[in-house]
Amino acid sequence: MGKVAVGAAVVCAAAVCAAAALVVRHRMISSRKWGRAMAILKEFEDKCGTPIVKLRQVADAMDVEMHAGLASEGGSKLNMLISFVDNLPTGDEEGLFYALDLGGTNFRVLRVHLGGKDKGVIGQEFEEVSIPPHLMTGSSDALFDFIAAALAKFVASEPEGFHPPPGRQRELGFTFSFPVKQTSIASGNLIKWTKGFNIEDAVGEDVVGELTKSMEKIGLDMRVAALVNDTIGTLAGGRFYNQDVIAAVILGTGTNAAYVERAHAIPKWHGLIPKSGDMVINMEWGNFRSSHLPLTGYDQALDAESLNPGEQIFEKLISGMYLGEIVRRALLKMAEEADFFGDTVPPKLRTPFILRTPDMSAMHHDTTSDLKVVGNKLKDILEISNTSLKMRKIVVELCDIVATRGARLAAAGILGILKKIGRDTVKVGERQKSVIALDGGLFEHYTKFRVCLESTLKELLGDEVAETIVIEHANDGSGIGAALLAASHSQYLGVEES
Repeated sequence: MGKVAVGAAVVCAAAVCAAAALVVRHRMISSRKWGRAMAILKEFEDKCGTPIVKLRQVADAMDVEMHAGLASEGGSKLNMLISFVDNLPTGDEEGLFYALDLGGTNFRVLRVHLGGKDKGVIGQEFEEVSIPPHLMTGSSDALFDFIAAALAKFVASEPEGFHPPPGRQRELGFTFSFPVKQTSIASGNLIKWTKGFNIEDAVGEDVVGELTKSMEKIGLDMRVAALVNDTIGTLAGGRFYNQDVIAAVILGTGTNAAYVERAHAIPKWHGLIPKSGDMVINMEWGNFRSSHLPLTGYDQALDAESLNPGEQIFEKLISGMYLGEIVRRALLKMAEEADFFGDTVPPKLRTPFILRTPDMSAMHHDTTSDLKVVGNKLKDILEISNTSLKMRKIVVELCDIVATRGARLAAAGILGILKKIGRDTVKVGERQKSVIALDGGLFEHYTKFRVCLESTLKELLGDEVAETIVIEHANDGSGIGAALLAASHSQYLGVEES
């Protein structure tokens, strides 16, 4: 072999070695980065852990806070608001009633025809309206004028035979799903906004007064007969169909719970004990917090950057507004610290709330062999293409960690309520059923969340007690429930129509 050939061979060999070294180095870097991504995932999973012992501590803390909130105003992070609803529907209500359901980025107007004893709801119609984002942070007048106009348009479509006789007002149940200091069955002052609303001049005002003012401006003659929140509406709707309903929980954009308390067990209630002996309590449980809640750095950052730092901590762990956002934050950390999606961080991944919980749910429920739904969601929402199956599996795992923690904590919250009213044990010779009415998009549409919540509650209660506790989906409790409460608080009750 000549010198030239030897030289060429040496150069080639050196090039091959260099290339091999680069490949090895690249693999080592890739493997190191993958290892870092796995470490981030593992740490997140550990911090989100909800072993049964921890869930029992959360339930006990919920019970303690409930007692404190009933004892005095401001005695607890749980407001335990007195709703002034002391009579829930019996199923005998009749007539045509309206409901307005405002609790998130959309509101609904409903018309419900009640048939009286044994006939239930004969008919109902509704319309859903989106709230333009600028109205969620504008003025009180602008929001309520917009709502009143939509209500007037809906009333205009009322069927011919249902118009009220001259001199008789239409009556409305107003579901307002934000913290309110109720002053009577049909008045209440807004305590604070949640769920992305922030209209400063409405805080402290009577929301029924604000709505009535806007209706009067456009000549809409309608009386608000009952002001309730979605959870109390759900409780009323549940009770209308099933007299064993004792509590209601909403798991949707936000979350809350309400239940039937014995009036004499409410030290801060200074009114007369109602005939029924009962009073519905609006817990505002989204504001629950306890050192036992499994908070991660992502949750703390989300809270610090939110419109209401330090508030609604329980809601930020379990409700639909936030689950997708927690997944996004974990993915962003992986992208920044482990180049999870390549050398650059996908710009869209830096956008808060871009990953919505319905999209998270779609990825979590992906059953295709190549996780095609996950791939499409990452591409369509975050503009991340060419994801490997391995990466997609990690995304599903993140969804599972966040949804499981939320569902298990919600179950612990329900156990707290059952403890407070003594329904967490079975007394000898008693087989009383306790029904909890659940509503909200998260519970209704996120199947894995719902299944996990139900199995966790069963695990916490034990087989014997679990047989006496029923979770029932109260579909559209908040809308129909408000109309039912308007009926049971009508100004025309007992007045003969001429």
